[in-house]
Amino acid sequence: MSVVARHMHPVPWTTVAWDGLHFGDWARELDGADVVINLAGRSVNCRYNEANRREIKESRIVTTRLVGAAIARSSQPPRLWMNASTATIYRHALDRPMGEVDGEIGGGEARLPASWRFSYDVATTWEQAFFEAVTPHTRKVALRSAIVMSPDRGGAFEILLNLVRVGLGGTSGSGRQFVSWIHDTDFIEAIEFLIARTDLAGPINVSSPQPLPNRDFMAALRRAYGAPIGLPATDWMLEVGAFFLRTETELVLKSRRVVPTRLVEAGFEFRFPDWSGAATDVVRRWRAARNK
Repeated sequence: MSVVARHMHPVPWTTVAWDGLHFGDWARELDGADVVINLAGRSVNCRYNEANRREIKESRIVTTRLVGAAIARSSQPPRLWMNASTATIYRHALDRPMGEVDGEIGGGEARLPASWRFSYDVATTWEQAFFEAVTPHTRKVALRSAIVMSPDRGGAFEILLNLVRVGLGGTSGSGRQFVSWIHDTDFIEAIEFLIARTDLAGPINVSSPQPLPNRDFMAALRRAYGAPIGLPATDWMLEVGAFFLRTETELVLKSRRVVPTRLVEAGFEFRFPDWSGAATDVVRRWRAARNK
């Protein structure tokens, strides 16, 4: 296994450097590979100013085009190319779940906040760059992933848990907006499942089959941690907090009601389908890693 990365660290596998902008020695690693998994993309946990917007978009589209071009030049193209995408591609959904076939792509709604419109633009152009790549001998899967919940330091779960730990893990906004998520074990096993299932291609929702409203999501996280209270945050409070934390409220206020229709129909079995059990497991592992 080879990992292509911008930063070199001591690891027990082969790491090849690239800058995400140009061809280099890294392209040879794709020739003859069984599977290529491209997860490149700048974090969206930031303010959407002009510079950050450019980096967010280019880090996804440019790298995807580079990988596609490298595969096209390969004498032995990989059998499978999996490219990161996002569950954010679907519209703000309170009314019904969004599957791959019947889900509605967002961006065309009236009176969309600018940050939401930007997120849709990133998601759709990212996938467009992926599917436009001419790789006729390589199966392609776009991973429309929900938030992966793991105990890793600095990850989405730890950010949410830190709010709970200081008594601020209550309802965000109306609390009606849905949260789509996936346990890290299920995410890894879904990747392995998709590698094995050569009949599956195109967009795949990689998420728990049970998204739930924000108020229920945060309540389950508080129970898992043992927090007696969680103060709620109104929309204006979230805007103020997002400003000082250098992030965007779109990450918590947009309703992502995504379901993994194609995975379920293909027979994938989730180890952690419900958030209550998943939260309990990740909190336990978070505590064990930090001796808390």
